[in-house]
Amino acid sequence: MEWFESWFDTPYYHILYSNRDYTEAENFITALTSELQLAKSSKIIDLACGKGRHSVFLNQLGYDVLGLDLSKQSIDHNKKFETHDSEPALHFQVHDMRNPIKAEPVDAVFNLFTSFGYFDNEEDDRKVFQSVHEILKPEGYFVLDYLNEQFVRNTLVPEATVNREGIDFKISKKIEGRHIIKDIQFEADGKSHHFFEKVKLHTLETIENYAQECGFERITIWGDYQLNDFEKEKSPRCINLFRKK
Repeated sequence: MEWFESWFDTPYYHILYSNRDYTEAENFITALTSELQLAKSSKIIDLACGKGRHSVFLNQLGYDVLGLDLSKQSIDHNKKFETHDSEPALHFQVHDMRNPIKAEPVDAVFNLFTSFGYFDNEEDDRKVFQSVHEILKPEGYFVLDYLNEQFVRNTLVPEATVNREGIDFKISKKIEGRHIIKDIQFEADGKSHHFFEKVKLHTLETIENYAQECGFERITIWGDYQLNDFEKEKSPRCINLFRKK
């Protein structure tokens, strides 16, 4: 089992990241869909949807949404949000993003909040782009919201302790080769726990090469969730907008 399969399927993962600013995220998604001029009832896939909050919000904005995630626990949680007899529709499925997506062609695929770069094998990264390309309609959009490699290097904090719901998460970070590795240790429910996250520090050039190989063109890059222009040294995010050729 790979690190993300075990860690993402625990309740502690969601506790650690429970402070995420969902207002900012919803403002980002509102701005993003407006920027893309996606008509209401457009079909969108939320790829690596987690607990489904952003899929639900997209659906509330009037879009037909399919949320996909590798974590069965997350998808089981999300099933209560599904709409079965109303339009626009909202559905969730367990899915590995490396595999072809079995659904009707869609207008856009969103992969948000650094849900890419987990795989050691470069061919697996290419498979993600290929599966997205295959499910998109002609001229469809792929939004890949990723970390900014240079910003990560410039701002790395090696050690920190984060308290969430009475749990002290001891976190250490390091850059090892082409990866940033986050080591996470904590005590909870009478046990010691140890997990880690390992994400590739993909360069802009590598991401664009994957995209071009699979038949995408990069339209723009935004540097943050307010959709400001990307600056290599300063921007906290690297939000890529691709269009299927």
